[in-house]
Amino acid sequence: MSALANKTSGQGNRQGSTIVGTKPIGQRVKLGSEVLLESGIGFMTGKRVGVITNHTGVLPNGEHVVDAIRSIPGITIAALFSPEHGIRGDVPAGAHIGHEVDPSTGVQVYSLYGEHNKPERSMLEGVDTLVYDIQDIGTRFYTYISTLALAMETAAENGIPFVVLDRPMVTAGNAVDGPMIQDDQRSFIGMLPLPILYSLTPGELAGLIQEEYLRPKKLMTDVHVVKMSNYRRSMWYDETGFPWRPPSPNVPTVETAIIYPGAALVEGTNVSEGRGTPCPFKYIGAPFVDGGKLAELLNSHELPGVTFQQIDFTPRDLVFVSHPRFKDKPCHGIEISVTDRNLLKAVEVGVAVVCALKKLYPAEVTFRGDGAFDRLAGDRKVREMIDGGASYNEISAMWEEGLKKFGESRKRYFLY
Repeated sequence: MSALANKTSGQGNRQGSTIVGTKPIGQRVKLGSEVLLESGIGFMTGKRVGVITNHTGVLPNGEHVVDAIRSIPGITIAALFSPEHGIRGDVPAGAHIGHEVDPSTGVQVYSLYGEHNKPERSMLEGVDTLVYDIQDIGTRFYTYISTLALAMETAAENGIPFVVLDRPMVTAGNAVDGPMIQDDQRSFIGMLPLPILYSLTPGELAGLIQEEYLRPKKLMTDVHVVKMSNYRRSMWYDETGFPWRPPSPNVPTVETAIIYPGAALVEGTNVSEGRGTPCPFKYIGAPFVDGGKLAELLNSHELPGVTFQQIDFTPRDLVFVSHPRFKDKPCHGIEISVTDRNLLKAVEVGVAVVCALKKLYPAEVTFRGDGAFDRLAGDRKVREMIDGGASYNEISAMWEEGLKKFGESRKRYFLY
């Protein structure tokens, strides 16, 4: 192993894991991929690499990590693996993706969002190192982190080293919110022991996966985390200097990503969450909603860091959105605006919105029959309390004890 891969002690030290990093270079934040390429790639020399990535796996100069790695003598890109939304990030949410050949490199791309969510042994033929480089948004039900967990599991089962090229969190590092997932709600959209908003970088999350997902299965893999340099937990994404590259088509801005952990709960109801509009997850409504009344009720709660304005919108088919809810039907509702992101509790806001909708329209607003709301919330008690007429603050109080415990336990995985 090269000098880059030094065992750490104290914070961040985990058996079976290696933390890779460098001394700060100047003051600009450098991605894990930059650190790897600038500081040497010795521990990967001579390897046939499988890269799990998508359109977000780019360096600040716009070069894709696959092209950067394959340009290094002695390293071969043997396979590519794509998550939900595809290798180029242009596939609508939930749409299954087939295998393909990457036209740029001629390398086989295996879809991990279709027939297979986990790399099969046959896909790893000739691969002796797996590399993960995907920008995440820190929300439990964003499927990229399930892809990370299952890929690490495959690596452990096949004795393949796993490299995570670390990337920034969207939210500042102390923001945690929402209920811990319960065992009966685990699925591909939420399989890890996390609250909805967990605030760990991909590299830090890999440490949690190693200890809390793989170890109980008696599986451990050789994990190398290539840390960012000059990164601080107090940074919001737009303070790192990196341009926002939407991780999926319906998260077009940093503000959308900040609201998403709560607003996405609306997807578990029959109300529109704004897909098919310029502002998905900021627009919430339906044909039967009076936006003025809904905004007035929500603003009366004086939720910290957010306001609500009346809005009318009509969902349409867009390039990356087909058949949105209430397609071509005028909807009335609210626009969510963040006024102070440091005070915002996104999940509490999402629950408040659903509670308000149910209070104003008890007969019209329903939860999807497929259990989607429970899977998103991670705890069926949230829906049951909403149906029972509980207030948003009564519901959020329900998860405070579990959230406090997680807030402390996650510190063992901190790298920054």
